[in-house]
Amino acid sequence: MKKVYPDAREALAGLLRNDMLVMAGGFGLCGVPNALIEAIRDAGVTGLTVVANNAGVDGAGLGLLLETRQIKKMVASYVGENKLFAQQYLAGELEIEFNPQGTLSERIRAGGAGIPAFFTKTGYGTLIAEGKETREFDGEHYVMERGIVADLSLVHAWKGDREGNLVYRKTARNFNPMMATAARMTVAEVETLVDPGALEPDAIVTPGVFVKRIIEVGTYGKRIEHRTTRKRLAA
Repeated sequence: MKKVYPDAREALAGLLRNDMLVMAGGFGLCGVPNALIEAIRDAGVTGLTVVANNAGVDGAGLGLLLETRQIKKMVASYVGENKLFAQQYLAGELEIEFNPQGTLSERIRAGGAGIPAFFTKTGYGTLIAEGKETREFDGEHYVMERGIVADLSLVHAWKGDREGNLVYRKTARNFNPMMATAARMTVAEVETLVDPGALEPDAIVTPGVFVKRIIEVGTYGKRIEHRTTRKRLAA
């Protein structure tokens, strides 16, 4: 099976449609599949439900799809870096399903593991639990959360081979590996593409069986989410 495609547009050809459920990897600005997100923007599909830890920032990452109003609903745990996100939500133009970060992570992992639902103490007695089944185990109260399986997962990895095996680097490993397992179709972008056998087997995090299409994007400028500096002391 051919997995390597020349660019993001070709890699997503035939996969996109309106109103689909998409997972987008990344944590903050690390490990975000920017090239694939840009290709979705250019394709013009609308009504998307997007599952991601956060909603990018203004002008980058998923922020690009908010600018074009292609996202109908966000399922996320943290959205505080995007002013446009807040504007659309407060104006009633964007649906939000907030999840505690650990709960979101486990919902994705569960989806990839074939687990339809699980119980967690997190969120019990709060707005998070409204409308959800609750149950008592051993005197403690729990909320039932559903696993998530997406139509399409977009992930970013440090290295990959032509069989789709992926290696992640540091913070980019937080959500990408789980999302790679939790979709009917996973497309990966990698900074460096190598031949099969070039990756150290013990370093592989996502086996190629989960990845159906892959592109090489090289390295690009790393954005800084918050630049924190202090004035230099006088010599």
